[in-house]
Amino acid sequence: MDAMRLIDVTRHALAKAGSVHDIVAEAWQVQALAEAVGGYFVVSGPAAARAEARGLCEAGGRARGALFRPALHHPALRGGGLRAAQLSEVRDPRGVLLALGDLLAEAGFALVGVASNTEEEALYWQCVEAIDAADEARDRVHGMLRHLTFREWGGEWGGAA
Repeated sequence: MDAMRLIDVTRHALAKAGSVHDIVAEAWQVQALAEAVGGYFVVSGPAAARAEARGLCEAGGRARGALFRPALHHPALRGGGLRAAQLSEVRDPRGVLLALGDLLAEAGFALVGVASNTEEEALYWQCVEAIDAADEARDRVHGMLRHLTFREWGGEWGGAA
């Protein structure tokens, strides 16, 4: 499935998430998607952006690790419902990176709400760690966009990734 479609589906699911468990599970899905998109760009992106893409993979993995225990209890994830596993192509690299950056921000804001309203200390710190990783992932996305913009002028990236 195209990355933009996966981002749209994940954005919709995050917006619909009502319970703490749903929000945490969807934030986990966002980070899995960031990790998958980063991996796609490591293999298919311009050489200049690959370090940032690897960093995106690492940040997504760290955030998923922070949220692993609370997300693990969500029925969709217990059943193997990892949306990011469906990633097959990136038709619009710049558009995908812009949308992914926005989605990471939305997930971070949702996790701030969870952290602010929980009385569970462990969940609070898991959210804080995941928020930090989401911020780092956004920084990596912005770094990739800088490389993409630069490379677009030289034509290295081309229209397909």
